[in-house]
Amino acid sequence: MTDSASETVTIHPEEAGQRIDRVLAARIPTLSRSRLKALILDGQVTIQGTTEARTINDPAAAVNSGDIVTVNLPPPEEAQPKGESIPLTIVYEDDDLIVIDKPAGLVVHPSAGHATGTLVNALIAHCGDSLSGIGGVKRPGIVHRLDKDTSGLLVVAKNDRAHKALSKQFADHGRTGSMRRGYLAFVWGAPDRPKGTIDAPLDRNPHNREKRAVREGGREAITHWQLLETFNGKDGKPVASLLACTLETGRTHQIRVHLAHIGHPILGDTTYGTGFKTKSGLLGSQSQAALADLGRQALHAYLLTIEHPNKRDSDEILEFRSELPGDLRRLRDALAAETTAARLK
Repeated sequence: MTDSASETVTIHPEEAGQRIDRVLAARIPTLSRSRLKALILDGQVTIQGTTEARTINDPAAAVNSGDIVTVNLPPPEEAQPKGESIPLTIVYEDDDLIVIDKPAGLVVHPSAGHATGTLVNALIAHCGDSLSGIGGVKRPGIVHRLDKDTSGLLVVAKNDRAHKALSKQFADHGRTGSMRRGYLAFVWGAPDRPKGTIDAPLDRNPHNREKRAVREGGREAITHWQLLETFNGKDGKPVASLLACTLETGRTHQIRVHLAHIGHPILGDTTYGTGFKTKSGLLGSQSQAALADLGRQALHAYLLTIEHPNKRDSDEILEFRSELPGDLRRLRDALAAETTAARLK
């Protein structure tokens, strides 16, 4: 657990005689008055006056000019995740790492609204105490993550040495090493060229902190894409495509935001593709049904290449591939069948 932080405030002459909770709320905008009241009642606030320091337990206590008020901010208590018997598709496992083919709908680690039922809970049950502790109690062994509704390959470290080595590879993203992450994305529309690169910085969306957006001054983000297939709609014109994407950086929601930025959001993405909902009317009935059944963004992490972290025993390059899961395979088959049918008309 991390050490406690603190905030210190010196009382100004014009603040003398005022309630301590009111003064602190005005001087420390990052803390609400209700939070400050709770801290005071918990004995976390002290005043150094003209004599010795004393603990304040009354939110209504008056302050004096020159008082030095210290607010102790204890770190939040982290709930220790517990192992849960959740089925895992294990692609590879040894003493240093485990590679999982994550299904859509599975959250990687505990977070607000997802305290249980996560990949971490499943890994604790499977691996016991062997997972790396570098990620903290809520993210043991987690080197990288996939969005809840993105399926595909994910590697987990089983000891601290492996965690450090894998984290270094993910930070480099294959610029100087062999590490590579590949995704398959079904997108609206068809790009006007066979491949391309999206180099656009990402930051939090200023209107919604849960979303990301292309913003000047944001963190560097680079996605490479290649056109694999184009699918026609009922009118015989291109309505959707299948792209293979590789990451040169690994920002939150990177592929989803980047593809939406170039006008080709991912099918089923209700966060970044809402403006394309009416496009589904251009699909044939089979494709419409497959998309409706999907219930998620059509994005799959199909390729993962890493250098084995245990250099003492192996300089081996490990490459893993994952076939499209059933829901995306049904979508692809429906799109392809209706494209063929449209061409035969």
